[in-house]
Amino acid sequence: MSSNFILLYITTVFIASILPGPSMLLALTHGMKFGAKRTIASAMGNVTVSLVQASISVAGLGTILIASETAFQIIKLAGAAYLIYMGIGILFSPKMSVVPENNSQPQNEVSLRKMYLQAVIVTAGNPKAIVFFTAIFPQFINPEAAYLPQLCMLLSIVALVAFTCFMIYAIGGQKIVSLFANARVGKYINRIIGGTFVGAGIGLAVSKN
Repeated sequence: MSSNFILLYITTVFIASILPGPSMLLALTHGMKFGAKRTIASAMGNVTVSLVQASISVAGLGTILIASETAFQIIKLAGAAYLIYMGIGILFSPKMSVVPENNSQPQNEVSLRKMYLQAVIVTAGNPKAIVFFTAIFPQFINPEAAYLPQLCMLLSIVALVAFTCFMIYAIGGQKIVSLFANARVGKYINRIIGGTFVGAGIGLAVSKN
């Protein structure tokens, strides 16, 4: 695979990953609440599921999922339900205590395991990622070259890009947290984030694709 082809693949995956969606919203939220450093745990959850989704596509199971409308809808609706559940929880939770950039001790004690699992569930609830990988992988695999090295490289790039995009949002959340803390909108932060999660869940549930 040529360097130009690799660059095109990286660009394609990056654009698809960096677009705002449930996973990136979670990254932003965790960055704001817990700081970018602790959000690495969430990023690893996102990477784990992204690799699983990509592997499913490579194994050919993504085609089966696409063909099975029922399975696709079940995964999508389960993901939507979890987003709405998280949103309602945030809406009715106590006022968010945000973490300043210079504070290494998080004010909201949430285990890294829970942050990891939240990212796993949110990422897994988006079956469109499997459809995406199923569509692009054949375009970047050379049938005349050794298959395993190509597969390892493509999956490694997926992991690196997924982690990078997640942390971009997490760092962004940490950077703007001081604005929320000092502005009058700060007291409405739970409503804003919770409402956004609920809206994202409803949007995912009613989407036709």
